[in-house]
Amino acid sequence: MKMNRIFLLVSSAMLLSGVSAFASATEHPVAKQRQALASNTHDQGFGPQSPRDISQLAGENKIAFNPAPPASAMNLCNIHFHRNAEHAGGEFSSPAEDDNQAGFRYSGTLTRAELAPVKQAICPSEQSSLATGDTIELHYVYSSAKVSPGPTLGACFNDAIKNPQLRAIAQVYVLVNDEKALDFNQLTAVSEQDGLYQAINIPTNTGDAIEYAGSTTGPTYNEIGSPFQVTWSVKPKVAKVNIASVGQWCESNIFEEDHAHGVRNLVINPDLLAPITQ
Repeated sequence: MKMNRIFLLVSSAMLLSGVSAFASATEHPVAKQRQALASNTHDQGFGPQSPRDISQLAGENKIAFNPAPPASAMNLCNIHFHRNAEHAGGEFSSPAEDDNQAGFRYSGTLTRAELAPVKQAICPSEQSSLATGDTIELHYVYSSAKVSPGPTLGACFNDAIKNPQLRAIAQVYVLVNDEKALDFNQLTAVSEQDGLYQAINIPTNTGDAIEYAGSTTGPTYNEIGSPFQVTWSVKPKVAKVNIASVGQWCESNIFEEDHAHGVRNLVINPDLLAPITQ
């Protein structure tokens, strides 16, 4: 009897421990938001969502749409960036998870000089400002509509075409204290070429982009589906950018961007992901 009581006590403790661990995991804000997203999109007809892990090719979402034309055949309509990479994979596979901040960080190493802090606040917001070593994901957004570059994704639509095709090129950067690193002002330069607005200095040495069918992103859609269809091209390698130039860009640009946007939770529900076929 004594042995049976001991066994029951140990078993009960293990069970309670397991329940506690499960409750802790399911009560995590991201877990709750994912549960809400699954519930709010179930059998509602939402198309594939973003962001995703670009190293995972599987997906079960059946809503299909034609891929957008190449960026060179569309108009660059907006440029903005998020603090931490929204997508995962490639050289940005380290989860951030600090101060309830989701997203992913550059998984490589930086020198002490590159990480040296700067005195001025970089792209400050109500929550925080950027610092050396931070990872950002820059989105170059293109539209098939006849539009000009401007603030917000509203610049990608006009009265003539309410449902243009959209393409987003995602390039992840890590901020370093190095004047010889890439200049953010050049990386975001826009020029009209053959009657179409183009981002003319997107890095060409950051690997072959992973293309997939997805949606718009941002924390607004952590618990609801995005209704916008986007063809994504995500570069797998990270480029280093001079943090001072990012600060300069935030002070004045045609997109009226002055801070980093938050990130949407990584979408992992296979019902909300399209298969990647490349």
